[in-house]
Amino acid sequence: MSNTTWIVGINPVDGALGHDAERVREVRVERGARNPRVAELAARARKQGIAVTEVARDQLERVAGGARHQGIVASYAAPEALSENDLERLAEEAGSEALFLVLDGVTDPHNLGACLRSAAAASATAVIVPKDRAVGMTPVVRRASAGGADRVPLVAATNLARALRVLKDAGVWLTGFAGEAETELYDIDLKGPCALVLGSEGEGMRRLTRETCDFLARIPMPGEMESLNVSVSAGVALFEALRQRRA
Repeated sequence: MSNTTWIVGINPVDGALGHDAERVREVRVERGARNPRVAELAARARKQGIAVTEVARDQLERVAGGARHQGIVASYAAPEALSENDLERLAEEAGSEALFLVLDGVTDPHNLGACLRSAAAASATAVIVPKDRAVGMTPVVRRASAGGADRVPLVAATNLARALRVLKDAGVWLTGFAGEAETELYDIDLKGPCALVLGSEGEGMRRLTRETCDFLARIPMPGEMESLNVSVSAGVALFEALRQRRA
């Protein structure tokens, strides 16, 4: 099953044509646009047998939903989001290399997009978010991910605590991040199958999420700041895990 959505902007459309072209149903470009990259993408889509339509700018703005379209959008038959029922399989397939990023209640689409980008860059197994009370896959998220949304699975969990228990039962160790934690990130062993759990932009992890984690860690900040943006924290944690695994 799938649901049709709009991919908005040059890089997201480029990513869809390059990695998932069979799901692209139509490309629309701004009539009279002179951007050479838009023209190149339109030509690529035609070569792949995808319909390309020139439309007025206001039509692109309507389907873009507030996202910056840069003169191009694509109709995309998105696959159904994965659920917690897929987590055991994902963990087993990844084995000792399993690396999950869990975001407990991130609501800013730019933050989720940036997290997906970092997760894809770190070759994470999947990004897990709650199905409710958090942002899902939107045109803004896809654009902010700079193609990451097409490269890393997104799991929408109906019950996040239950999803975390599924991971634990599959042998994945859970490290939650909290500013008041005594242990620093760099003292946590992230070389085996693990999940990095971060909370929402304002409130952090919910109580049940925190209690389900095996370890709590903090990112040391010697400067005069109390916290980092969640997407920055995710990048720091993911690439520390990557560094340990390559050491």
